[in-house]
Amino acid sequence: MHPGRSGRSLGERAARSGVGTQEPPAPPPPSTPASRPDRARGRHCWVHDPPGAPGVWPGLLVEWRQGESGWSGRVTYAVAAPQGTVLVEAWVPAALLEQR
Repeated sequence: MHPGRSGRSLGERAARSGVGTQEPPAPPPPSTPASRPDRARGRHCWVHDPPGAPGVWPGLLVEWRQGESGWSGRVTYAVAAPQGTVLVEAWVPAALLEQR
């Protein structure tokens, strides 16, 4: 045993901490289309031709909402810009999103 170490493994210490033992998130409400992912988890996606950034960009879908014009997803995606990569967060119409 090394000074300052308890002798327990990282897995044992994590299990004793109680972190990660919460109940799984509730399923999405019934009004959410079946093809939409769970609202509580981020999902990788492709963002097609978002405003001001033509092309296909990797993104992370954070949540869905339904408005008068249909479904939109709140996504973060990285866009190559002249000054470097820019991280964008925006509500994007579902038609521009594709699951990875």
